[in-house]
Amino acid sequence: MKIEMESIGTIHTEFKEIEGMPIQPTGAKGIKGTVEIKDKYVDGLKDLKDFSHIHLIYLLHKVDGYKLEVKPFMDNTNHGVFATRSPKRPNRIGMSVVKLNKVEGNKVFIENVDILDGTPLLDIKPYVPQLYEDTIDELKIGWFETKHQKAKSQKSDNRFK
Repeated sequence: MKIEMESIGTIHTEFKEIEGMPIQPTGAKGIKGTVEIKDKYVDGLKDLKDFSHIHLIYLLHKVDGYKLEVKPFMDNTNHGVFATRSPKRPNRIGMSVVKLNKVEGNKVFIENVDILDGTPLLDIKPYVPQLYEDTIDELKIGWFETKHQKAKSQKSDNRFK
């Protein structure tokens, strides 16, 4: 089945190259960006300003192809791509939770951004942890268990170009 989507806007950040970017929002504390929404979708921003954080769902437009096994930034061992947050995915979809600073017209001002400048935005969703029970009592995070602390300092390199 072929699926077609249209970008609803563009994410703008200070990151012009993939190499050297933070690999997760936790490593991008204080880094600001903007999202420019296409005019025909601006009405969809109504009431968004009342949220402190949002999910940005976007196309990893500078990643070519995919690998089913990858060596992620925070580990030296190959893992199945679906057990990682690697950008080298079959559908090149990225997702980040960012801080929402304000909404003005067609611009959404955000913070803690780990996204490449010019990235096509597919969707915005409010971050609502209580609604989705994001606090999980019996959480297992696989190989991330001993590696997740690296997300604050690890930077992107050219392995997923």
